[in-house]
Amino acid sequence: MGPASPPSRESLHGHEEVPRDPDGTPRCSRGLRMYPVFQFRHTNGFLAQRFRCPLLFPTRTGETCEHAQFSKAKGCVKDPNWQEGGLMRALLDRDGPLYHAVYNQRTSCERINSQAQALGIERPKVRNGHSVAHLNTLIYIIINVRALAKVKSINRGLLSMN
Repeated sequence: MGPASPPSRESLHGHEEVPRDPDGTPRCSRGLRMYPVFQFRHTNGFLAQRFRCPLLFPTRTGETCEHAQFSKAKGCVKDPNWQEGGLMRALLDRDGPLYHAVYNQRTSCERINSQAQALGIERPKVRNGHSVAHLNTLIYIIINVRALAKVKSINRGLLSMN
């Protein structure tokens, strides 16, 4: 089984992708840097920073915009997570090689944990570190033996085709 592909950028959990400056400040649909107004505690519990339309805040520029809220004199409004972790997630370069390497490691661990769970040995019932280490070794041996058996089976099938 090969490494998993990182999630696509379209997988945004119901949120639009907001272009941002390197410091995390969002840009409006026209590509203008939005204006910070105030910080508040979001209903989801994180510290949010309210950003408003740069054509209307801090003062009106006289320009117009196609945004639906612009005609209501409200303009676009963004309330991104402004905590360090939230900014880090938003600004993460998901196309870089480091991200792909860490993502592949994480999904590999998740596959191993899933296999251990299927074997019923994912939760150690032992109490000391040496016993946990021995149990983990046993899990890896069982998973590797199964993988080797599968590879041998595939190879036998390929050889019988010739």
